[in-house]
Amino acid sequence: MRVVGGKCKGRRLSPFRGLEIRPTPDKVREAVFNILAGGGLGGGGAGGGRFEKVLDLFAGTGAMGIEALSRGSTEAVFVDMNPGAVSVIKKNLEACGLTESAKVYKREVKGALKTLSARHCRFDLIIIDPPYESSLTEETLKDIEASGLLSPGGIIVAETSKRNPIETGPAGLELLDVRRYGDTSVYFFTAAG
Repeated sequence: MRVVGGKCKGRRLSPFRGLEIRPTPDKVREAVFNILAGGGLGGGGAGGGRFEKVLDLFAGTGAMGIEALSRGSTEAVFVDMNPGAVSVIKKNLEACGLTESAKVYKREVKGALKTLSARHCRFDLIIIDPPYESSLTEETLKDIEASGLLSPGGIIVAETSKRNPIETGPAGLELLDVRRYGDTSVYFFTAAG
């Protein structure tokens, strides 16, 4: 597993040992960031694909948030409640020289969203990649929509198994696109309206 683009391109990322964490494959990560960079999603994000502030939820190895930092994001917040994952995220940030641009929280996602909302944080890109067999994707979308954490024009990227599709997003979010890569489905949302 490597960083696939930007200033850290080619840097090897440490994997997580065990079955609890399923990192986003390099090819899927590259495809997602190419879509985001193209700015053709309607919301377009901050600067048509350049996302200043990034929130990586269920961060696992941190590969998605690290990819964003490598491609020009100025700040990334990583949230995972697994202590092993938090350790791997910190190791990968250090290996890429990105620790100054990142905050890593060992927290349950719902609680982290409440804390970040209370601090009036806003993010241009929010990444959701919970365990595939869970119902956490739709719950987390609702929590994000209610929290006000998504910046105007910001994008949410939600990764799921194609066997566990997102049936409906919250009314306050607009589905921009869905892409499928093998067993993985990637949904792109922005704020409705």
